[in-house]
Amino acid sequence: MSQPSVAARPPPPMPSNKDDITGTWNYLEWGVERIMYSLKDGVDLKTYMSLYTSIHNFCTAQKAVGAQTNLNSNHRGAHLLGEDLYHRLNEYLKRHLQGVHAEMVKHSDEALLTFYIKEWKRYTTAGTYNNHLFRYLNRHWVKREMDEGKKDVFDIYTLHLVRWKEDMFGTTQNAVMDAVLRLVEKQRNGETIEQSKIKDVVGSFVSLGIDESDSTKTTLDVYRQYFEKPYLEATSKYYEDESQQFLAENSVVDYMKKAERRLDEEKERVPLYLLPEIMQPLMKTCEQALIAKHATVLRDEFQVLLDNDREEDMARMYKLLARIPEGLDPLRTRFEAHVRRAGHLAVEKVADQGENLDPKAYVDALLEVHTQYAALVKVAFTGESEFVRSLDNACREYVNRNKVCVKNTTRSPEMLAKHADNVLKRSTKATEEDDMEKMLNQVMTVFKYIEDKDVFQKFYSKHLAKRLVNGTSASGDAETSMISKLKDASGFEYTNKLQRMFQDMQTSKDLNNAYEDWRSQNIDKEDRKDDIDAYYQILGTGFWPLQPPTTPFVPPQSIVKTYERFQNFYSNKHGGRKLTWLWHLCKGEIRANYVKMGKVPYTFQVSTYQMAILLMFNDSDTIQYDDIANVTMLQKETLDPSLGIMLKAKVITSSPEGASMQSGTSYTLNHGFKNKKVKVNLNVAIKSEQKQEAEDTHKTIEEDRKMLMQSAIVRIMKSRKQMKHNQLVGETITQIKSRFSPKVADIKKCIDILLEKEYLERLDGDELGYLA
Repeated sequence: MSQPSVAARPPPPMPSNKDDITGTWNYLEWGVERIMYSLKDGVDLKTYMSLYTSIHNFCTAQKAVGAQTNLNSNHRGAHLLGEDLYHRLNEYLKRHLQGVHAEMVKHSDEALLTFYIKEWKRYTTAGTYNNHLFRYLNRHWVKREMDEGKKDVFDIYTLHLVRWKEDMFGTTQNAVMDAVLRLVEKQRNGETIEQSKIKDVVGSFVSLGIDESDSTKTTLDVYRQYFEKPYLEATSKYYEDESQQFLAENSVVDYMKKAERRLDEEKERVPLYLLPEIMQPLMKTCEQALIAKHATVLRDEFQVLLDNDREEDMARMYKLLARIPEGLDPLRTRFEAHVRRAGHLAVEKVADQGENLDPKAYVDALLEVHTQYAALVKVAFTGESEFVRSLDNACREYVNRNKVCVKNTTRSPEMLAKHADNVLKRSTKATEEDDMEKMLNQVMTVFKYIEDKDVFQKFYSKHLAKRLVNGTSASGDAETSMISKLKDASGFEYTNKLQRMFQDMQTSKDLNNAYEDWRSQNIDKEDRKDDIDAYYQILGTGFWPLQPPTTPFVPPQSIVKTYERFQNFYSNKHGGRKLTWLWHLCKGEIRANYVKMGKVPYTFQVSTYQMAILLMFNDSDTIQYDDIANVTMLQKETLDPSLGIMLKAKVITSSPEGASMQSGTSYTLNHGFKNKKVKVNLNVAIKSEQKQEAEDTHKTIEEDRKMLMQSAIVRIMKSRKQMKHNQLVGETITQIKSRFSPKVADIKKCIDILLEKEYLERLDGDELGYLA
């Protein structure tokens, strides 16, 4: 806007009379107009100084003071005269803005914005100059008025802003904001706009936020009410309309891509021309319109994406729904149900093998589902803890309550222990250390979900004992690594006995070395010739899960002298300790000199029971069933399977042929024996014995559980002294659930047992008390 007639007006004379308000203001008004309309030309230094001086002179004129002569009179005069000057400037600004407003209403849209910004910049720049020009007024009269609490007095620059806010802003801000919003919509529709215009408008709205309680401070109230609020409302409407239309014509996956782009665009828009403060409410507005309004449609698509392994699209959906409150809860629920179904289906595929179910096939089925969905959680759901929990809940469910566990709820830990045994045995294919470690980690993955960890412990302990006794471990390091992993997962108490078993093996090694030294020093060479090469394992009764033999047995005379000599050595070394010979675990090798492969005699690897039977054939080629039973004293349940294995391997033959193992049957050495291997293993595990052993283990587990529950109840009551029945049951479950999932009925039985044993007593109502 240009007013050359005003700018060209010649200056009135500088007032000669200091207190001449009319002359002073006429001169000042001419100077202010020059500043307001002709910033490019402005005023020269001489004129500026004369304007400044006239303000100073007027404000300090003595005449206004009257007859007062005290020290405060000058200030009082400045107070009175400054007020007149201030109000005249205020009235001038009102008139000036009326003219600007009249011109502005002639414009619309971008032309209106252009005019508004141009006038705003000119006006505020002039305000800065005028503020400097009226500095004396600011420092004295304005300051004094403000110090006295006057709310309608401002420094000269703020006065400019106040006038714009009251005379211009109230009548033009709606039109300005409409123009801004149309410009933003153009940009959202892909058109190029002049972004600086919006930035300037934002700046003007911010500047008009004058704090009424302290005009030296600014607030964002004007900006928030007149810019941010309509901006957010327009944004919400734009995206609600667009998203509704887009979803009606496109797939959910395409919509998610579109929503992602829109959210990124809005985020990038903020630093270009908006205040940083708008970022949070703007993103919330966009998320409400683009995501929350369509959350149901998105979630309905989730199952389709899961069924088709659409990892990238699930990641996109996760990121979108994560932006809104409770956006992910239904996804987690569906994910958990999906994984649970997948786990049950995987187990059903292998469950038909019944008792012959391969432990590896079973564990692989459990792992396959976990591996797939753990990777999905990590990649698509960024490893978020709540999705991890959903995965864990699902895995715990299908690991412990699947088709294989219907008849036997402890089948999973038992099968896992068998699988771990197969992994750690020397026959395992995992020869590489990395492969072994990977397989052990897989065992631990399933172990984490096993609820009956005590069952796993018992079976694992049994298998470990056999590996150590039979020397069939693939690697000592692997065994140690596995125990370490179990210790980390379940604590020292869980693996204490396993570690002691390892210590016994090392102790046995040292003991055998000491025995060899003793033999060489104390036994004549001639006497030593009768000894059989032997290795002794001394196993602590309290740490090894081993049962004494179930049958009487008379060991063959050829080994008696050897083991008795060791027994004497041990008794002298460790007085007071008793050795119990576990004949059913002993084994050895005997050479079959009567039959050879070429020139090399066959070697039979046998149990001690088989050894006793075969050594009888040194005296006769044919022996009666009754004689074998009488000499060895073996019970039929043990004798028959031992003979059966040798018959099957054709080491001996029976007469009559095919006769059952009973009194009257005779057995003859087979001198025509042939085998592909020089070493023939006859020490084969008997299935019936294995089954019995598993049943015995389960019985042991039941007894251990009763003791564990009772000790937990006593421990709780000892510390609490008195407790309600239901509270005691709940506390017992909490303490024991890391080992197994106790049944409430079993806990109640244990409480009854402790009441009978007088560890506890019944008090009034449902209360129980502890008896010391």
